[in-house]
Amino acid sequence: QVQLVESGGGVVQPGGSLRLSCAAAGSRINTNFLNWFRQAPGKEREAVVTYLNGRTNYAESVRGRFNIYRDSAKNTVYLQMNSLKYEDTAIYYCKYFSSWGQGTQVTVSL
Repeated sequence: QVQLVESGGGVVQPGGSLRLSCAAAGSRINTNFLNWFRQAPGKEREAVVTYLNGRTNYAESVRGRFNIYRDSAKNTVYLQMNSLKYEDTAIYYCKYFSSWGQGTQVTVSL
């Protein structure tokens, strides 16, 4: 089974940027099928970036601010997050089919 490890979270001011990484280990993956989710305090986990029917889909709340980059050679996917808002504060998880990473905390705060 593939193991997923997220990194790159932290504390950033509103309007700032962060880049999250999700590295897969244990087997080679098709990076197209690695998706990003997040869970804010007191809320359900929601999809941020998903891949379906050959297309990458961004949640409406992040469209135009977040971009996903896939590096198949490194078995890694990156989530570039720009123009961060308070409401982007959450634990961010990557998911590959039934495998989840442990999550990385993103906090947007002054």
